[in-house]
Amino acid sequence: MSGFSIDWLDLREGADRRARADKLLEQARHWLQSDAAPQSEINVVDLGAGTGSTLRAFSAASGSNQDSLSWHLVDQDAQLLAQARLRHGDSHQLQTHELDLTDIAALPLEGAKLITASALFDLVSADFIERLAVEMDRRCQQQAVGLYSALNYDGTTSWTPAHPLDEDVLKAFNRDQQRDKGFGAALGPDAGTYMERVFNSLGFSVYSVSSPWVLDSDDSKLVDALISGIADAVAQDPALNAASLQDWIQFRKLHSLGGTCSVGHTDLLALPQGD
Repeated sequence: MSGFSIDWLDLREGADRRARADKLLEQARHWLQSDAAPQSEINVVDLGAGTGSTLRAFSAASGSNQDSLSWHLVDQDAQLLAQARLRHGDSHQLQTHELDLTDIAALPLEGAKLITASALFDLVSADFIERLAVEMDRRCQQQAVGLYSALNYDGTTSWTPAHPLDEDVLKAFNRDQQRDKGFGAALGPDAGTYMERVFNSLGFSVYSVSSPWVLDSDDSKLVDALISGIADAVAQDPALNAASLQDWIQFRKLHSLGGTCSVGHTDLLALPQGD
């Protein structure tokens, strides 16, 4: 799996927080508290946890009761997990697990009521989602477990003002999003619809809500970093002329303060049937 810097994760977190579908986050919180005995510990397993953005989103939710939640933060990056412990080790019940996310059998899923992830599942393969869904279905025979997956990139991006190369850059970027990111060929923009199909086929109730980034001049640093990231991702695409791409980069950066950008995402919640 490709690594992400602490600086990038911090830079995007404000936009992520605004984009999250409040309705689904509230529904996930309600699921966690349902049928829970008073004072009982409720296990949440956060995959690709980074520095703890999903934990922070749950903590910031109105009326959230964190005392009963025991977080298991799973990532392949020891530095990100160390930062999560530094930020939240004194205020939350948490354990960190430096693991290969592709090894589903090794994930600390025992006793979990909810598996969470943020901006992860567009990086994974169809096989990974299928294996995780089957494992969750198997575990539901003993204890019901749901999945909350936020900020799955959906393949749409729009800019103002427009540039003639916007559509070609987007197509090239979406092709790059389906490269192997460490899990096999990534689903990229197809992740949300594929997850919905797989979990529905296993009898889960699936709820899906659009959760786009909506960026303006207040997000100029993030927009500038996004432009650079897109440019790096598409630089070797043979369908793009190098000179035209440079013109696109310069135009986009020139308008990072005065323009706007919307990046489509989908939030998804899969719960055992009837819950």
